[in-house]
Amino acid sequence: MAEGFEVRVRRVYEAAGPGDGTRVLVDRLWPRGLAKEEAELDEWARDVAPSDGLRRWYGHDPGRYADFTERYRAELAGPERREAVERLRELAGNSRLTLLTATRDVDRSHAPVLAEVLRSTAAPTG
Repeated sequence: MAEGFEVRVRRVYEAAGPGDGTRVLVDRLWPRGLAKEEAELDEWARDVAPSDGLRRWYGHDPGRYADFTERYRAELAGPERREAVERLRELAGNSRLTLLTATRDVDRSHAPVLAEVLRSTAAPTG
């Protein structure tokens, strides 16, 4: 893992904090009721969000979370998603990256899965 690299997950509706570092929205859809000016984002990374089909299949059903996690990791391993994951690593640099989602149940969303993928691939492989 790169020195000082840290990934955290928060709801996009929470106020930005001084320790957030680079703030990136990782949802495919823009959060309801949130003005773009209020979001305090550095970037919107739609390409790392789960596919619409996977998102609809999961439907935030806790009984499907383990399968969702496995399927989402497989999506992230695909060539177009790999590039988007690499972009997030670049944005983090050697500091902190805060992944933002509008999901109410952040702990059972795609964001912690993405954070773990980023942590596990933080060191360059090639």
